[in-house]
Amino acid sequence: MAKSLTQRIVIFLALAAVMAVTRVHPSWLHHSVSDASWGIFFLAGFWLRGSARWAFPLLMLEAIAVDYVVISGQGLDFWSHYCVSAAYWFLVPSYFSLWLGGSWLAKHQAGLRPQTLALAAVALVVSWAACYLLSNGSFYWLSDSVPLPRSMAAWSANLGDWYLAFLGTTALYVALGAVLHVLAVQVARSLRGADQASAR
Repeated sequence: MAKSLTQRIVIFLALAAVMAVTRVHPSWLHHSVSDASWGIFFLAGFWLRGSARWAFPLLMLEAIAVDYVVISGQGLDFWSHYCVSAAYWFLVPSYFSLWLGGSWLAKHQAGLRPQTLALAAVALVVSWAACYLLSNGSFYWLSDSVPLPRSMAAWSANLGDWYLAFLGTTALYVALGAVLHVLAVQVARSLRGADQASAR
């Protein structure tokens, strides 16, 4: 479904707002809402395919800015924080792998059909796995926060510790996005049908 620039900007702003709120994790959420960033980058790749030149960098800058505000807001030095190291910059290719997964799905999906659901599952799992390996692996092997000695066995155990949690959260947000997408397509079809009927 082709989108105008205005529609793309509205979609971008909505995705950016969700990422900001869940990434900041304000106290009124009572830590019951997980960070939507991974799902947001996948959905952005799907809905904003063809806009990677401006949309991806802006979302990436937003993610970094939110991290900076949250960390410095706690009175901590951003560059000395547990989560910030040489590995932090691997979030760029990590998140871009999710964008590519969503973009690939947008190119190959066949509308609201069962095969699209299968393609979505494949695209999500493959791009999520790439993101997970890049982000987790870079943190484990490059961050000073991980105690020495390091080993493949210990990294494998670490991968297993967080695997289901990250996959479940990402899948949940993408599923919510899929529901919204189906509803939007159905509404658009209904409006188009009503317009055609009134033109006769």
